[in-house]
Amino acid sequence: MTVSTFKWTIDRYHQAIEAGVFDDTSVELLNGELVEMSPEGVPHAGLTDSSSRYLQRLLGDRAIVRVGHPITLANHSEPEPDLAIVEPIEEVYKNEHHPYPENIFWVIEYSNKSLQKDLEIKSKTYAKADIAEYWVINLKTRELIVFRDPVKGEYRSQQKFTTGTINPLSFPEVQIDVFPEVQIDVVRLLR
Repeated sequence: MTVSTFKWTIDRYHQAIEAGVFDDTSVELLNGELVEMSPEGVPHAGLTDSSSRYLQRLLGDRAIVRVGHPITLANHSEPEPDLAIVEPIEEVYKNEHHPYPENIFWVIEYSNKSLQKDLEIKSKTYAKADIAEYWVINLKTRELIVFRDPVKGEYRSQQKFTTGTINPLSFPEVQIDVFPEVQIDVVRLLR
């Protein structure tokens, strides 16, 4: 006997959202499958908010930093990354569609309980969509894991940082502190 699973398309997923099917459930669409989203703890939510403001100050009007909103990928995926740094075409996102891969500079996930999903499933999902850069911040070990160079659904480059600065590929002139002081204080609360 063969077991078949039901694969969701983005259109069908949007119809279910509009019909209120997921009103009481926090899910995201990854590779045609509905995946439960872990609830955010206080440090996770606080870090996401402070990081969004920090990045927006650094990037100015060159990008929009979206917090926890969907991005639409061609591989039947509509994840909701903690942060998505996208082209500043706000009217399109308000009236037409969520950011597509060609609108995305990079995405960031803060990981505590979702680390395995973020390192395995989401990294492949983003690589398959040719998202040039993907950052995972491991809240337990206080590491920034940077994925770059997507080829055939896998990132060929993976680096870990605990201190210093990093320059995103899309904005090489911008230096981002790996763990700004405001983040370090919140991360200490997790230990």
